[in-house]
Parts: sequence; C-alpha cells; structure tokens
Amino acid sequence: MKQTVFYDQHLSHGAKMVPFAGYQMPVEYAGVRQEHQNVRENVGVFDVSHMGEIWIKGPEAFNLVQRITSNDVALIGPGRIQYTCFPNERGGIVDDLLVYAYDKEKYLLVVNASNVEKDYNWIVRQNGEGAVVENVSGRISQLAIQGPKAATLLQRITEVDLSAIPYYHFVTGELAGVGEVIISNSGYTGAGGFELYMFNEDGPKVWDGLFEEGEEFGLQPAGLAARDTLRLEMGFCLYGNDINDSTSPLEAGLGWITKFSEGNNFVHRPELEEQKTGGVTKRLVGFELLERGIPRQHYPILDMKGHTIGEVTSGTMSPMLNKGIGMGYVEVDHAKKETDILIGIRNKQVPARVINPPFIK
Repeated sequence: MKQTVFYDQHLSHGAKMVPFAGYQMPVEYAGVRQEHQNVRENVGVFDVSHMGEIWIKGPEAFNLVQRITSNDVALIGPGRIQYTCFPNERGGIVDDLLVYAYDKEKYLLVVNASNVEKDYNWIVRQNGEGAVVENVSGRISQLAIQGPKAATLLQRITEVDLSAIPYYHFVTGELAGVGEVIISNSGYTGAGGFELYMFNEDGPKVWDGLFEEGEEFGLQPAGLAARDTLRLEMGFCLYGNDINDSTSPLEAGLGWITKFSEGNNFVHRPELEEQKTGGVTKRLVGFELLERGIPRQHYPILDMKGHTIGEVTSGTMSPMLNKGIGMGYVEVDHAKKETDILIGIRNKQVPARVINPPFIK
C-alpha cells in the first residue's frame, strides 16, 4: 500500500489507518461525529492526496477536454473550475471530475482516487487530437481545509487575498512559505473552505503551517469517514456508490453538468440525448428515515405496499440531524418529493420520506 506524504502526521494525531484506493489513509482520528461537527462549526483538514491529477496541454487541449466531458468547457475561462463527468458509450459515467482551466492550452483534471489509471487510459484512447496528456498524480499532494473558519485560518499563512477568490475559482500563490500552491475555493463538505494542491516535497511544510496557526480556530484533522458523512448531508454523489459506469448523469440528477448546447458535441452525446428525449426509468433521490435506523448501501427501497422499487446507494446517521438519511435510485413514479417509502433494514421495513437534498440547509 502507498502512503501519502502526511502519513507520519496522521499517526502523530492518533489516526486509524485503513487501505483505500491503494493508499493507507486515515479513516478517523477522534471519532466520526466529533470530526464532522468540528468541520461544520470550526475547521478541519483532510488529506486527499490519493485523488488523481491529470494535465491536458497543448494547442488541442481545449478540443480534447471539450469532447470528452459532458459539461461545456467554453463556459469557463482562466482561473475557473468546472464540475463535469466523462460519459461512456452506454450513457453511463466513466468518472466525475473537476476541470481547472488555466487557458485553452492548459487544463488540470482532478479525478477520483479509485479511477486514476482507468481515467488516464480512457483519455489516452479518446485523444485523437494529439493533445499532451500527463498523469502527475504521484507527484502532487492535496489538503482540503473545510469549515466556516477555514478562510480566516488560511489568511494567516498566505498573502493571497482569499476573499477575492470566488467559489469554484482558483489561483496559484505562496502559502505557508511554499511558493507554488494551487489555492482552490472548492470542497466536498458543503461547509465552505479551500482545497490546496502542492508538490509532495512541500506537503509537510504546509501541514505544519496550518497547525502552527490553527489551534485558536479549532483546527483538527478529519478522516475519510467524516468526509463521507459531510458530503452525504449535502447530497453530493460519490463515485462507486451513487454514480458509476451504468448510471447516467440524467438519472443521477446531474443534468446540469450535461450540456446539449449547439456545438458541444461531447463523446457519446447521442446516448444521453436519447435518454433526455425518451425519459429515464429511475432517478436518484434523497430520503430521511421517519423512525430510528441507519440505512446502508444495497438496502432495498420499497413502496408502501412492500414492493421493491429501488436500492440505497449511500446512507448514514446524520451527525447534525441525528436521524438516518440516504440516497438511492427508485422507479420514477416514486421519485417525487415527499413520497412515502420504506427502507429494508435487516428484518424491518422502516418508514422514510423522499426529500430534495441537501439534507441540511
């Protein structure tokens, strides 16, 4: 198993380490609930160095990125970020990702940790334009600084005006004495904050800089388990759970990243256009339990007569709401907000109700 450059720091903070996407990663430190609440109320730091980074460069960079992603890259200029996906030939999703635009000849694609090799190979196969494609995942470390106090803390260790970086924008600047850090106003928690990209050798210096200033802001490390409960409270999709090669962005409620505008002839567009015209048979919905219980992936979703209508893709006990919440695909007739459903939890059928995420406002 590989280790990130922050491995020793995780151990020093008492992390419980687990294998994940080929890495030894911290799943929790002080406990999931405590870490989750600290991110919502103060500020937490996540090691997300296992994520993948792929450069696409050269005169044909724009044309390649535009063709392999479902969103419209023409809508973003230098310093902007776009959430999108790679659509496959079945109308499913190869991966969801972020595109960082530098200019029309330089883009950084940030992909899911478990899909780095798959995504890279897929891009190379699609690269009829001859753009330069470079997988630099092994050279870049990433920290996510999340929570309402994240900006105030980070402003202590950088002269970059963080208030001048709008949501889903980024700059490159000095932070914690490190000269080239990508400072991105983005995150996967819904709590606000920034994601920082740096070369591996600079990672420990950035970590130390954060913790030297972070005590008064309540800075604590947070693990993968809290990252998952935080994203689920916001209704954010997780690849491998809520979306995959056989689920389409239209089924997953990601039509907003699937642009059928004139001239945006992304790969396998006809398959998704057919879905849009003919309609889908299932939809990803959010739900909350009306009685005590914890929904888990693969638990059946039933109608009020006990007929199976779908399956849970993600579920947890919300630390902020203190109730079971989840997401899952159901037949479209049962996808309407406030529809009453049942979740099969072991030998019980627990009442639940369809709601539109985010679960917390």
